[in-house]
Amino acid sequence: MENEAVKNVRSFLESKGYDGTIHHTDDTIFTVEDASRAVGAPPEEILKSLVFMVSGDPVLVLMSGDNRVDPKRIASVMGTANSKVKMAQPDYVYSNFGYKVGGVPPVGYLPSLPALVDEELSRFDVVWAAAGTDHDFFPISPELLLEYTEGRMVSLKK
Repeated sequence: MENEAVKNVRSFLESKGYDGTIHHTDDTIFTVEDASRAVGAPPEEILKSLVFMVSGDPVLVLMSGDNRVDPKRIASVMGTANSKVKMAQPDYVYSNFGYKVGGVPPVGYLPSLPALVDEELSRFDVVWAAAGTDHDFFPISPELLLEYTEGRMVSLKK
C-alpha cells in the first residue's frame, strides 16, 4: 500500500499532467550518496529539497546534490537579514507538511510554499527528486520544477 506522503506527491504531479513515473526502491535515498546509488545517477543530478525558515515563514529551496546552499543568498533574494534565515527543523517539516528528512519532495505542499530553484540545476536535462519518503523518487526536468513550484530561479550556491 502506498504511503500517504507519496500519495500527496503523486496527486500533485497528476494534477499538473506529469507523465513520468514515481519509482520505489528497497534501498534508501536518505542521503545524496544513497540516492545516487539507488537511482543510478551522479550526485549532482540528485535534487535536494530543503525547507528553510525565512523570517519565520517556510521557503522551499531546491538545489543540486553536489552543491551547498548559501543562507546569505537566500536572505538577499528574500530581502531579509541573514539572521532571519535558518534551516527548518525536521520535526517542523514533518508536523506541518508530512514529509520526513530524506524524503522531502519538491512538490505536494498544502498550502504551496514559495520556492527558490538554484540556477545550477539548469545544467541538467533531468534531476531525481524524492517523492515523499526515503524510498520513493521521480525524474523531473528543471523547467518543470520551476513551473510546478511557481518558483524563482536564482543563484543559491555557497
